[in-house]
Amino acid sequence: MAVKKKGASVQHKVAAENRKARHAYEIGDTMETGVMLQGTEVKSLRDGRSNIAESYASIENGELWLINSYIPTYDAASRFNHAPRRPRKLLVHARELAKLHAAVQRDGMTLVPLKLYFNDRGRAKLELAIAKGRKAHDKREADKKRDWQRDKARIMRERG
Repeated sequence: MAVKKKGASVQHKVAAENRKARHAYEIGDTMETGVMLQGTEVKSLRDGRSNIAESYASIENGELWLINSYIPTYDAASRFNHAPRRPRKLLVHARELAKLHAAVQRDGMTLVPLKLYFNDRGRAKLELAIAKGRKAHDKREADKKRDWQRDKARIMRERG
């Protein structure tokens, strides 16, 4: 039995990542949620061809759902396959759901999936963020700031 050291980083197998989200949204709090999947969806996720770039989370009838995520069909499953774009239930505690519901009620806030991965126990997890959409001029400002930080780091490296 391996003992995990305190503060040691855990490697996750990333199945899908939403890279555009950090550009298009101002990311606030993030949380890890479970995902209710069918067997063929898990097999297909392990192949790493899924996409969550156009998806979002929504609270409907007191439950949290992942809408418009794409998990391709698993070829070896034949007729027992799943629908690629079906809504998938996200698993959170009631207190976390209430917190998310309150955040979405505020002006301009949305629930954006950032990463779909397998944790160290092999369970599919989704990193969900409470985010606020950026305007075009905010995106340009963020790009300028990121470029300046990169240039500053390069200058500091060259000077020693």
